Amino acid sequence: MRIGELARRSGVSERSLRYYEQQGLLRAERTPGGHRDFGEWAVDRVIRIQELFAAGLNSAKIAQLLPCMRDADGGPSALADQQLVTDLTTERDRINRMISDLVRSRDVLDEVISMASSGTTT
Repeated sequence: MRIGELARRSGVSERSLRYYEQQGLLRAERTPGGHRDFGEWAVDRVIRIQELFAAGLNSAKIAQLLPCMRDADGGPSALADQQLVTDLTTERDRINRMISDLVRSRDVLDEVISMASSGTTT
């Protein structure tokens, strides 16, 4: 499929798809005319890339992880090893710390809102 179709099917811009290719996250064959030609697998791969970006991973970390993941379901491939488990655990711990920080920030805001609300009259 051409890049426009992949963009439509995955919900990701053509610009992002070109970036993914530049970063080594996505690969395309080239037609004799030089157009990108992606296989059906590319839709799942792009969705997986988006999920990993949403989890807070950068493109370098994603490039390390993708060869260890199956495109269809995101599960581990035959290449997955203890290093993958270690890397993913580290990323999960980082995300958990970020969540804790956000919860603390929200709690402070809730307290300020509560105090400010009790001091106002309606």
